[in-house]
Amino acid sequence: MKSIDLATNRLVLDPAAASDLRTTLSQDRQGGLKQAAQQFEGMLLHLMLKSMRDATASTGLLDSEQSRLFTAIGDQQMALNLSPQMPLGFAGLIEQQLGRSTKGNRADEGAGSSLEAVQPSQRSQDAVTAAAQLAGAGSLRGVPASARAGALPGAAAVAGSASAVPTGPREFVDRVWPHAVEAAAATGVPPRFLVAHSALESGWGKHEIKASDGSPSFNLFGVKAGRSWSGPTVDVQTSEFVDGVAQPERAKFRVYASYAEAFRDYANLLRSKPRFAGVIGQQDGAQFARSLQQAGYATDPMYAEKIARIIGGASLRQALAT
Repeated sequence: MKSIDLATNRLVLDPAAASDLRTTLSQDRQGGLKQAAQQFEGMLLHLMLKSMRDATASTGLLDSEQSRLFTAIGDQQMALNLSPQMPLGFAGLIEQQLGRSTKGNRADEGAGSSLEAVQPSQRSQDAVTAAAQLAGAGSLRGVPASARAGALPGAAAVAGSASAVPTGPREFVDRVWPHAVEAAAATGVPPRFLVAHSALESGWGKHEIKASDGSPSFNLFGVKAGRSWSGPTVDVQTSEFVDGVAQPERAKFRVYASYAEAFRDYANLLRSKPRFAGVIGQQDGAQFARSLQQAGYATDPMYAEKIARIIGGASLRQALAT
């Protein structure tokens, strides 16, 4: 077995992993697909490690949600480091499938010159987005529910996951959990609280803000585009409460390239605004929800109660169940 080259293995908490892989994809598509496929194989190795750990009793004075979180991060790092040394054989198959998707989309581009006006990041969308999503999941491989149980999607299913609407809470949680864990490390808030907030704002992913052409915004937290936002936006009809009464309003919302980017921006928002100081590090679900409302995150007078209901509700609990 070759020795592990720690210089070439990134920390699983590295928030730049997804953006760096997107850059690699734009400069060296084949190399980027190979890297994404390798990260996905590392995720499968982590599932094996987690299955073995779940089979061992972990009760004790030091057992807690926090200790389990850091244990999971350690396992994720181990899987990331070991995957190049202990290949399972899936990486090559995934790379081939994503590569065929890319070639197919390139062939479609030749059908009309108008497609050349589309930005490069929008071309070959399925394959590029799939690889970027794998990077986001690969940077923190804490995958819950069906993925932990071994229901591993085929490469074709992975390629379509970025734009398909989740069928229910479990699929939604599977999709966003790695990014919630990353945001939790940055904010000190348990990842399930962050998932609950995104579930409220997006209707468990079924009512995510979309552009007029139906393309996703990946804006899971309903973050508006203020004057400080220089990225793309989408203008949609929404509602705000004035004196407890909902009023229709059109507003601009931020558009992200992925769920990973949405969670990172959400974490940065909470950390950078002094009014959210009461949210950072909050370990109580009800107080987390109240702190968001007190900080003015939303005008809905029932906002905190709605978040707290999701945090303590059966839908999230079942979606997170092993």
